[in-house]
Amino acid sequence: MRWLDIPPTWLVAGLLSAFGLDRLLPGLGFGWDWTRLVGDILIVAGLGSMGAAVLEFIRARTSFIPRRRPSAFLRSGIYRFTRNPIYLGDAMVLAGAILHWDVLPALVLVPVFGSFIERRFIRGEEAGLIAAFGDEARDWMGQVRRWL
Repeated sequence: MRWLDIPPTWLVAGLLSAFGLDRLLPGLGFGWDWTRLVGDILIVAGLGSMGAAVLEFIRARTSFIPRRRPSAFLRSGIYRFTRNPIYLGDAMVLAGAILHWDVLPALVLVPVFGSFIERRFIRGEEAGLIAAFGDEARDWMGQVRRWL
């Protein structure tokens, strides 16, 4: 079942939790029209962030599967602005879906998701980058923020 412990699984769990909360306790939103638009923008931006990151992985011919040993150190493209554009995209999609569905109390899931992903995946991946690329990785991490 180790193959289930991948970030998209946790994103789906967050989405299902928000959707389930809306179905279990309907009417938690405020009915503001702007939340749907902002949610849609966040979803598109999140998918764009993920897509830009995957393009960098393809360009460098390295794996984007978590916990695999990196064969290239990505610093260009979207990696100039965030160290974790795929995880950032996941969080944006989660926040966007919650806003789109107008389940505003479920927004608490976004920092919970981010904290969980950081502990479960990001810290280990950063340690792997340092092990593989040393000071080059440390310097980059000192210049580029983990999220935004």
